[in-house]
Amino acid sequence: MRAAVFDRYGPPEVLRIADLPDPLPGPGQVRVRVRAAGVQPFDVAVRQGRIKRGPASFPHQVGQEYSGVIDLLGEGVTGLAAGDPVLGSTMMAGQATHVVVPASDVVAKPPELDFPAAAALVAAAQTASGALLELGVTAGDVLLVHAAAGSVGTVAVQLARLAGATVIGTASPANHDYLRRLGALPVAYGDGLVEAVRAAAGPVTVALDAAGRGAIAASVELGVPRDRIGTIVDDKAAAEFGTAVVRLGRSPARLAEVVALAARGELTMEVRAYPLAEAAAAHAAVEAGHGRGKVVLVP
Repeated sequence: MRAAVFDRYGPPEVLRIADLPDPLPGPGQVRVRVRAAGVQPFDVAVRQGRIKRGPASFPHQVGQEYSGVIDLLGEGVTGLAAGDPVLGSTMMAGQATHVVVPASDVVAKPPELDFPAAAALVAAAQTASGALLELGVTAGDVLLVHAAAGSVGTVAVQLARLAGATVIGTASPANHDYLRRLGALPVAYGDGLVEAVRAAAGPVTVALDAAGRGAIAASVELGVPRDRIGTIVDDKAAAEFGTAVVRLGRSPARLAEVVALAARGELTMEVRAYPLAEAAAAHAAVEAGHGRGKVVLVP
């Protein structure tokens, strides 16, 4: 198989495409021929060396989300067959032509979604749905989503709107029309954020931080109850202000629920696709942090 790997920690340019032995599924596992693989900030942090996944071992693969077609079954797998289109999570192995995963973790890909669109939902769907569940977002809430144009923010905005909440989303002005299409009231991040949020809607009742960079402090200043402020990116600020870190974990069941919404046209994600050979450029786009929607690699 071919896979995006790096031989030392560093900038996007350390990535290369390597030929590796084809992986084989063990008992209870399936092998998936990858048709699209998501790129997320976690991948960037691992490649930079800011997050270590055990002892350093090079070449080091990357990627945690994929969509593709099952091409090989391990012993004991039932209910699945070669040729089934699926999507799901992995751990630092998704940005490749093949991945081996537990059969229990895969989710069926509906025909209404192409492979890049399916891969784009994997991490964002599980992270956003879990965060809203932990924060108890319901009809009548006014939710502030920091970094609302990113992949997690994109899903969180739409799920909260479907639940009946009013949503305010922070983003650069270039992404404000995008947020309006998702159903959010956009405000610009940076200086004047607190005043802009106050002017956009009534009192904010809950806040989700997918940005860092002072988002928790701003949410506290807005008077959001601290037990209803959650972050997925800023553990240090959460500890400082006594707010929550919301990481409910992976759930194929929650992923399937969001995928079903997307298949029915009730939820969307903007996708920017790069060939696998351009993994470094895709990582650079995610690292820059100003895009919207999701970056995916297409082997």
